[in-house]
Amino acid sequence: MYQQHPSARTTGLCDCTQDCRSCCLTCFCPCVAFGQIAEIADSGNTSCLLGGLVYYLLMHLSYVSPCYACFYRKRLRAKFNLAEEPCRDCLVHCFCGCCALCQEYRELKNRGFDPALGWAVNMEKRQSAQAGIAMAPPMGQAMGK
Repeated sequence: MYQQHPSARTTGLCDCTQDCRSCCLTCFCPCVAFGQIAEIADSGNTSCLLGGLVYYLLMHLSYVSPCYACFYRKRLRAKFNLAEEPCRDCLVHCFCGCCALCQEYRELKNRGFDPALGWAVNMEKRQSAQAGIAMAPPMGQAMGK
């Protein structure tokens, strides 16, 4: 069976300034950014609120939020068949947590998702866009009697 090679990410780990909005969000409100990423990485099974709350509690009570975040980075990699780079997911989140969240946020945006909208709205938009492509435009009625 043929295995497809993992693809490269659309942006690098340290390309945070490419999207200043997501950079500020991940630096100043990492729990919100993580919650939005987790909801899409987990195909809506984890809500933004729950993901962000767990991340917040782990970050402030036990400092193991990088371990929690690396699981969602792995899910994102699997969803888009991305290479594990520049090093292991857990190392990226342990040593460059804000950069990792910012990269994941940009990756979702570059692949057509808006993390701020959540899973359900993103899926509705994708389905309506696909339906618009698949369906022919409606034909006008004849002008005569």
